[in-house]
Amino acid sequence: MTKDVPHMSEDVPDMAEDAPEMTANVQVDDGAEGSHADDAEGFPGGPRDPSVLTSFADHVAHAIWGGQERPELKLVSHGRKVTLIGRPVPEIEGLVGTTRLSPLIGYSVVTGDPGLISAFVERWHIKTSTFHLPVGELTITLDDVSSLLHLPISGAFHSFHALSVDEAIFLLTELLEVSAEETRAETTRSRGTYVRLGWVQDIYKMRCEAWRWIVAARAYLLHLVGCTLFANKSATYVHVVHLEAFRDLGQSGGYAWGVAALVHMYDQLDEASRTTTRQIAGYLTLLRCWIYEHFPSVYQCVIDDAYEETSPRASRWLMSKAHMKGITGAPYRARCDALTVTDVC
Repeated sequence: MTKDVPHMSEDVPDMAEDAPEMTANVQVDDGAEGSHADDAEGFPGGPRDPSVLTSFADHVAHAIWGGQERPELKLVSHGRKVTLIGRPVPEIEGLVGTTRLSPLIGYSVVTGDPGLISAFVERWHIKTSTFHLPVGELTITLDDVSSLLHLPISGAFHSFHALSVDEAIFLLTELLEVSAEETRAETTRSRGTYVRLGWVQDIYKMRCEAWRWIVAARAYLLHLVGCTLFANKSATYVHVVHLEAFRDLGQSGGYAWGVAALVHMYDQLDEASRTTTRQIAGYLTLLRCWIYEHFPSVYQCVIDDAYEETSPRASRWLMSKAHMKGITGAPYRARCDALTVTDVC
């Protein structure tokens, strides 16, 4: 290294206070032939000096390297809730369509495969937002989001700012036309600026019965993104802040929803890669279909014969309970370790 890059040593930062201890003393003969660096302990194919990996001690891969297995992640999926509420009533189909979020209605994977997800999470690196695999670094891109889900990846960015309880109550009262007393009771029950997905579904049905179509569309969309793009680990609640994005439904269609989906998925992967984490949320349909799309040798998924090329590619795969029955997570790590360039699409 010093021979190829003369000034390399000048750019090395000081060791962080919480850096893991080196596993061995590293002896390097600066610039000399036959350096002893290759004899030092480290990570095969990786850094010889583990002290430079200042955040690696908290990563699940560090625990696995030390022989401590973490149980397979629990997948917090809300796909069934999307199925239960069904497609929007005809009167609001156009309003929902203008937001460009309609693809989320029909393409939510209901069944789970925690072994598959866990195997990829073990290879996720927080600093680079990539999966470190034998074939190199790969990640979910905006192009993947566009092809898999047909969500817009260009447009305006909507900033979601933290709300106080009073602000959440005002937003629900204004945009969903719920009384202040009812919204306060709901936020009190949820202990914060959240509301139950079931409660939002009831509001949607009542607004449809009252022919309040714009309000009904807002409730439907809040429920939809709470079950897909912004799904959280509660499996019960949705953050009220997302309702602000549907104040003007015409403007909502100009947002880069695909970017929001990808950012939220990256955040969930960051958290799931830590040793202490036991669950992963987010729009897991995106993650799973990305794996199905690019790594057929890791997971052999059944392709739907009725798939049309104009549809989102997430609809290519049949993932019912019948097709998932009997699949275990044990082989996935070995399959990932054995990947070659020709195995990746």
